[in-house]
This record gives sequence, structure tokens and C-alpha cells, in this order.
Amino acid sequence: MRQIAASLLLIAGIVPVQNAGVASAQEASDLSSDNGAALIDQSTLPTAIETQGSRPQADPSVMPPAATTLPETLKTLNSPPSLALPDQPDQVRIRELRPLTLVEVEQLAEVNSPRLKAVALEVQQAKSSLRAAISSWYPTLNLTANGLPQYLSSQQQFYDRNVINPDGSSGQQEPVRFTEEDSVNFTAQLNWNLIDPRRVPEISAARDTFERARDSYLIALRDLRLSTASAYYELQRYDSQVNVGRQSVAASMLSLRYARARFQAGVATKLEVLEAETQLSRDKDNLSGFLNFQLRARRNLARIINLPQDITPTAAAPSKIVGIWEPSLQESIIAAYAFREELDQFILEISINNSGANAALAAVQPVLGLYNNFTARRSDSQVTQEPSTSSDVYGWNMGNSVGLRATWNIFDGGRARAEYRRRKQAAEASAFQFANQRGLIRYQVEQSFYDLRTNQQNIRTTAREVLSQREALRLARLRFAAGVTTQREVVDNQRDLTSAEVRYVNSLADYNITIAELRRYTGLDQVVSCPPLDLPADKAQTPESEEVQIKPTPTIPACQASMLGSG
Repeated sequence: MRQIAASLLLIAGIVPVQNAGVASAQEASDLSSDNGAALIDQSTLPTAIETQGSRPQADPSVMPPAATTLPETLKTLNSPPSLALPDQPDQVRIRELRPLTLVEVEQLAEVNSPRLKAVALEVQQAKSSLRAAISSWYPTLNLTANGLPQYLSSQQQFYDRNVINPDGSSGQQEPVRFTEEDSVNFTAQLNWNLIDPRRVPEISAARDTFERARDSYLIALRDLRLSTASAYYELQRYDSQVNVGRQSVAASMLSLRYARARFQAGVATKLEVLEAETQLSRDKDNLSGFLNFQLRARRNLARIINLPQDITPTAAAPSKIVGIWEPSLQESIIAAYAFREELDQFILEISINNSGANAALAAVQPVLGLYNNFTARRSDSQVTQEPSTSSDVYGWNMGNSVGLRATWNIFDGGRARAEYRRRKQAAEASAFQFANQRGLIRYQVEQSFYDLRTNQQNIRTTAREVLSQREALRLARLRFAAGVTTQREVVDNQRDLTSAEVRYVNSLADYNITIAELRRYTGLDQVVSCPPLDLPADKAQTPESEEVQIKPTPTIPACQASMLGSG
């Protein structure tokens, strides 16, 4: 049938605008994806704007698929219903702190994330739109039935004025006629557009939209994994900072105990006690801030993985280095270019705009269609005329018409040409956006790579700083106990140790987040795990003289707390 349509076009001297995308219903209905994402060379970009060739297709096999079910140990952490809204305080009160590993957090995010579910439904919507566009290759059949059945009742009476009656008057009233009719009407209409210049561009645009939706799903999945890993590493950061803050408070309480004991013995001044109290207040303030950030990090992670309202996640493992990034900067950049679906989306956007331009020109091109109309009618009528004349008529009729129908919008005021130019300009803009995204991708990889190198160096320097400050604090305490230095030296070394430990914790978290960013930006997973540490089997015991219990302090209202320092 398509060959006949093409022959008719050649005879008429009409060549419709064709799109080098979907050429037939069979090709259009092939929704399978090819392997790999084609890269576009800079020299071929103008050609890609003017004509259409092969477009990139999403390849879900380049990354592990998203989890769809939770293991038995995590069944109780399924997401709440999408439209559920708590209305009682007990429903949002935290009842459980659930320790989770990074793998478990990623599984929960992939199964529970509402954002990922919404993007997956957008893919199905685009697939349905593609199937709807493919349906334009097939004929349409419309059935219409009027009256199943239809009943008609009428009464007629005529008056003949030309009749001369025996009494000399004119006019005669004819008998009344009653008519009753039962009828059924049926119509079947078959339409098939043999030549429709708009059909191929619309199917091609729908196919590219479907591929773009699949790319959006892969992008959303990678972004979800990055945000989940980053949130987990941030939680580990603040957990470690809380531990540092607690150790600092314990050390300050120990220093205050020594200062008060020396003051009572008469070998220290009141100034040293005040300095120790000041350092303790400063460490408690830091610990309060660390606890605040820890709570916020926990709830942020609960938001990302969409946990039930009464459960808060915690990190099941302390912060540690995840491994070493093996690829070089150049290898990472090339892998990012070949991996990122953002570039494929701009190529698909160019193709969609080109298809829209061709569809705009199709508005002023002829459409040739085949039609077949079939009608059938059955009727049963009864006519009664006074005084006793009646007739009963039964009958049916059928009709069928077949032909070609052609429509051609000769002039539309230049609307089709203007829409064609607009879509072509949009395709050209997408090419510039492609170039901008290409530069952004390289900048993201380079920034993460440089940050990784800086964080790696910071881990080394801060680790040495922590070891040096611990020894310096130990010596300062010995000097203070021997009476050869003041409390100020102990306070300064303790503050420096806390700052060094916080910087070390931050460098570890920043390093792990940078590794997660490079995995997201490049699609590579070439991370070598660190060798296991050779640690002693027995844990070092803390001397009894240095064991300090940190008592919890009640929360004081702000107005009352501000009065404590106003005296």
C-alpha cells in the first residue's frame, strides 16, 4: 500500500517532506535499545542540525539496574503511601533509630524514592505516546447506529378545496391517516490516509521523546545514588564530629578537675581555673553544634530514602576511606563524554525539533486518503386510514461507497513556514546547549579530580597534625602537672587538637564524597580498596584517672540562658 501511495505521489509530482527517522510502522514499533551512546563530533554538528541520521539510544546495561524489592531485614522500612499525611503528633514522633549500611541505604533509596518512581512513569507515558503516534499508520473504523430501534408515529389529515359537494359547497375533508414506523440505521466508515506528510515526523519525534525519557530515568537514578551516598557520608562526618566533640568535652572536664585541685592546693591561680571553665564551655558549644548537624543529617537521609515518619536512620559504620581512584584525569574526561546521557539528550532534542519542523511544513502539503462508507437501514411501517384502510410495509436497503479523498491547504498566511523556522532555530539552540554541557561535564570531572587530590593530601597532613597535637597535649599536661607551665598551654593544645581532629574528619568525608562524584560523572567504578590495617587484637584501655563521665545537661530556654552571661 505504501508503494502505491509513493507511486501516486510521483505521478502527481509531489514529494513530501520525509524524516530519516522512523520509516515504517515495523521500525517505529521496535522499542529495543542498542548498546552504547554515539558521540557527535564537533565538525558534524551543523549536519546534525540540518538532517537527521541515527540518534543515540539509552543503554540501561551500562550500570546496575535499580532495586525493585527490599530484603526481609528491610521490609519494615517500606515507604509510606504517597498521599498519606500525618495529622497526629504521635505519628511523627521518632520511635526507632535504625543503623544502616551504605548498601542498605542505596537499596532503600532505589525502592522508596518517589522521584525515581515518577520518572519511571514518565518513561511509560512517553512509550504510550509513541504507540499512539504509530497508530497513524493504520486505518480507522467508525461505527454509528441511529435508533436501536427508532420509533416514529405521525398523524396526517388533508383538506381538498377543489372538490364540489352535492349541496353546492366546495371543499372536502379527507380521512385521517395514522403512520407508525420502526426503523434501525447502521453506518460503518473506514478511513485510511495513504499519504500523510505529517505522519513520519510525528512518529520520529515521539520515538526521540521516548529515548529522551529513558535517558532522564538513567540520569535520575545516578543522581539519586550520588545524593544518597553523599548524604550517608555527611552523616558519617557529623557522627565523627560528635565523637570528637565528646572527647573534647571529656578532656576539658579533666583539665578543669586538675585546675581546681591545684587551686585548692594553693599551687595554681584562679585564672587557670577560669581558663579551664572557658575551654569547657567552648567545647560544649561545639558539641551542641555537632549534635545539631548530626540530627539534620539523619533527617536529610530519611527524606532521601523516604522512610516511615517514626524512624530515623543512623550510620552503622564509622567514616573510613572507600578506596583509591585509579583512572587518570584524561581517562576520566573521555569516559564522562561517552557515559553522560545529558549529551545524548541534546542530540535527541535536535532531532525532535527537526521532526517538528518537517511536521510544520506538512500542514501545507496534500493528504491523500482512502475511504469506504457502508450504510444499512431496516424499516417496518404501518399506515392506517379511516374508516378501515390499512397497510403494513417492511423493507431494508444497503449502500456502499469507496473512493479517494484529497485535502490540500494551499495557503495559511505563512504560518507553516514560520513554525518551520522556529523549530529549526530551536534545533540550532540545542546544538549550542550541547557545547555548553560538554564544557560543564569536563569542568565537573576536573573539579572533582582536583578536589580528590587536595583531599588526599589533606588526609595525610591532618593525620600527622592529629598525632602531633595528641603528643603535644600529653606533654603540656605533664608540664602543667610538674608546675613548669600554665593552664593556658594545656587549653591551647587541647583546642588545637580538637580543630585538627575535625579537619581530619572533614577531609575523610570530602574524599569519599569526591569519589562518589567521580563515579557519577564518569560512569567508572575503578576504585581500589584500601589494604586492611594491622591493628592489635586488644583495645587500648583508658587510664582510670582520665575516664570522665559526661553528664547530660537539660535544655535551658533562650531567655534564661542569655541571663547567665549578663552578670
